[in-house]
Amino acid sequence: MGFALPTLGRHVLIEFYGCPSDIIENNRLIEKYMNEAADYAGATIVESVFHHFNPYGVSGAVIIAESHLTIHTWPEYGYASVDVYTCGDSVSPWKAADYLGEKLQAKKTESFEVPRGMVDKIKQYAEQDIHEVQVKPTLKGVK
Repeated sequence: MGFALPTLGRHVLIEFYGCPSDIIENNRLIEKYMNEAADYAGATIVESVFHHFNPYGVSGAVIIAESHLTIHTWPEYGYASVDVYTCGDSVSPWKAADYLGEKLQAKKTESFEVPRGMVDKIKQYAEQDIHEVQVKPTLKGVK
């Protein structure tokens, strides 16, 4: 395991390939799965907004107290793109990603995590002196 820098957030980007078009075309079902994924990950849901495009495709966001989950679908290609961004250490973005992989029935999933809000940079560029930022360090790639 490697060294990890303290960050404010974890941003997991997921590519879902080979999803059945009847699933990722269904606006209500996508909203349900995204809200369930947030709940499964331990997040506190604030609100969700989803839109069905004509002729097809869904975009939506679940706003959580700990940040957000977003999705864009291309049913004509069997593809969905999802971002799960969480702050703090009480919510696991990887749990949400795994849950969605099951529900979207993806044949292939690719994902990676991007650390957000590097504490050292925040301190360096802040307008006032910041002596301490309350963050629990996380290890990149650890679920």
